[in-house]
Amino acid sequence: MTPAGTLYVVATPIGHLGDVSARAREVLAAVALVAAEDTRHTGRLLKALGLSRPMLSLHEHNERERSAEVTGRLRAGEDVALVSDAGTPLVSDPGFALVRAAIDAGVRVVPVPGACAAIAALSVAGLATDRFGFEGFLPARRAARRARLAELAAETRTLVFYEAPQRIREALEDAAEALGAGRRAVVARELTKLHETVYRGSLGELAAQAAGDEDMSRGEIVLLVAGAELQPAGAGEELDRTLQVLLKFMPASRAAAVAAELTGARRNDCYRRALALSPGVPSGRDDGPLV
Repeated sequence: MTPAGTLYVVATPIGHLGDVSARAREVLAAVALVAAEDTRHTGRLLKALGLSRPMLSLHEHNERERSAEVTGRLRAGEDVALVSDAGTPLVSDPGFALVRAAIDAGVRVVPVPGACAAIAALSVAGLATDRFGFEGFLPARRAARRARLAELAAETRTLVFYEAPQRIREALEDAAEALGAGRRAVVARELTKLHETVYRGSLGELAAQAAGDEDMSRGEIVLLVAGAELQPAGAGEELDRTLQVLLKFMPASRAAAVAAELTGARRNDCYRRALALSPGVPSGRDDGPLV
């Protein structure tokens, strides 16, 4: 019986070709097949490395059906490399279905580590890195994005997001409203590329900068936000209980003002929590954030 092959999960550069590891090149040169998010993009990478290998497209629209095909080839003894367009596969990129299928089939899955935009951004952000939460892409629709940010308002870990360049201005504005305009944040743009730029400041400052700086809305972007200050034990539960009662009788802004008087919490914190506890409340019911 032919032994099964190995699935290599290979990280590729996020910009600078010099970041490809010697091991990644060695694996890509040796495998029978490269499963690529975009074969045209990976073809250019292989050519730059002086390699030519058979490729198969595996992206978000065909991943499930292609996973069965690739797993069959792995079980037949072929080694396969999984790559995304940039960085580490599965990190907001395709590949999860294939890795699960390979594991379920008893195939050995081996990481070939390397570049990852989220980790690269964390390393230069100047925000706490001992604990962080990776949130991937925020929802594209503004209402859903605001709701998700409101849910994260009390998160004490550093938050890491990927964001599309055309949405970074709105994302910063929504984050400033939901998390607090004074919260420290970083926008890391085009990491390892020619126009690499790291913007640091408060969410309010970065939102204002994005409104007037067209370059800030170009290229690949990682948004990082400092975690919320740790609240005393029981403070969050008390505030939630107070707001849940008040929201039955008044809009979020008024409920937040009353809750601040009753609990001693900051009014803006109360308002953000009120929004999180009352999703879907029509904007006409409320009179906006507190200042």
